[in-house]
Amino acid sequence: MTTTKIARKQGLDLARVLIADDHPASRLTLQTVLEAGGYQVDTAATAAEAVGKLDTDEYALVLTEMSMETPNSGLKVLAHARMMDYKPATAVLKTDLNADRRQTTDFLVAPENLPEFFAQVAALISDRATRLVNRQARHAVASS
Repeated sequence: MTTTKIARKQGLDLARVLIADDHPASRLTLQTVLEAGGYQVDTAATAAEAVGKLDTDEYALVLTEMSMETPNSGLKVLAHARMMDYKPATAVLKTDLNADRRQTTDFLVAPENLPEFFAQVAALISDRATRLVNRQARHAVASS
């Protein structure tokens, strides 16, 4: 039984990550690495599949390759993720050498450097949590 399945069975609330990448080996590698690190992971092979998952589930982090079915399909995933009410953190996988760095500020290292990869994933999720808490505090002050 995987770490994720055990944690779900025990009722632990793990950070949920969506990986959008059209390369099966890359998806499986990232999924395996992140699940071993204690994250709950879903995957998508196309931008359309990723957008559908963003609409049905809530993610703390969305990792996308820039070019899947089209050269900029990752931008569609990022744009859709950023429109979601739950505001997931987003990042383009640095392993995609064609990524347009002007479109996003968050890039991850290739998973071969695991300590740095996990540090960046944790930082992205932590920053998202901080933004959500700050937003809730602003709303609480505004409504009082």
